[in-house]
Amino acid sequence: MKLSTWRRLTYRSGFLLVLGLLLLPPTASAQGYIDQIAVAHLLNRRADSLAAVPEVAYDYYVLANTSGNSVYARNVFFSWLGKGDAKKGLEMALLVEMLNRVSMQNVNVGDTLAVPSRFDLDFRAYTPFPRYYEGGRDFDKLFIMDKTAQAFAAYEHGALVRWGVISTGDPEDSPTPNGRFNFNWKEEYRVSTLSPPGEEWEMYWVVNFHQARGMHVHQYEMPTAGPTSHGCVRLVDADAEWVFGWADTWQTTARGDGYASRLGRLLKQGTTVLVLGAEPDGRPQPFAFTNDAPVLKPIELPADPYEVPPGSPQQKRFDRLRTSR
Repeated sequence: MKLSTWRRLTYRSGFLLVLGLLLLPPTASAQGYIDQIAVAHLLNRRADSLAAVPEVAYDYYVLANTSGNSVYARNVFFSWLGKGDAKKGLEMALLVEMLNRVSMQNVNVGDTLAVPSRFDLDFRAYTPFPRYYEGGRDFDKLFIMDKTAQAFAAYEHGALVRWGVISTGDPEDSPTPNGRFNFNWKEEYRVSTLSPPGEEWEMYWVVNFHQARGMHVHQYEMPTAGPTSHGCVRLVDADAEWVFGWADTWQTTARGDGYASRLGRLLKQGTTVLVLGAEPDGRPQPFAFTNDAPVLKPIELPADPYEVPPGSPQQKRFDRLRTSR
């Protein structure tokens, strides 16, 4: 299926699907996944400037119902969020899902959620990354992935331009390597070479950052349970498309910026990429639950991106060139 056709079909059905799922009781085999289409409008909200994005506070909400029924408790929560309008509350709950990294269909009586004080803001208002990164000022673009938080941040001259959630490689079987990399080639659509016989793992908005090991960031189903991929980094559809358009690829003597560009001699590296942190033990825990209120855990970044060890021979080679100058 071509990308344009796939997007038309999923955008038409995505929000109706998530409304139905949120009203259903969880089953034993239920998987927690982010509805990538339904959250697109949350991720694409933009303020006039980063300075105009306000700070956000958080409060607790504990699901409860006298019947002990989790479906009723979730419906009460939706009505509370929407100030009596359950349909509006369902839409607002998408942000709660993203920030807590949990699917509402799997939230039960007694579970505690962190709820933001405002729901109508540029998504950068909810970021665990610093809004301004002094160490990144000399980089025209810098892409950072934190495995502990399972989140990414994109900076331009040290200012945060976008952040979002990710799913990195399964730590037991195929962990995403840590280190400093660069974006290499990119392709709008690609079938994974790890696809099992008779099945195609289709990837959209693919941007490679480790050519030798075939590591990319790309669109794919997004679990809330944490790292689960085969080493690559999964992004929500809206984020994957944005990163694809934003990222600068390498320059080689081969024509174009797709997979075939690897056949040329490397002239210039693409956008710098940092992979930091360690995989969480289970689902990511974005908040520290204090006695007063939930507090978003801040992500600490290195003082200098070049302090992060090079992650491949490509980076080691260019480090030598850089230091020799």
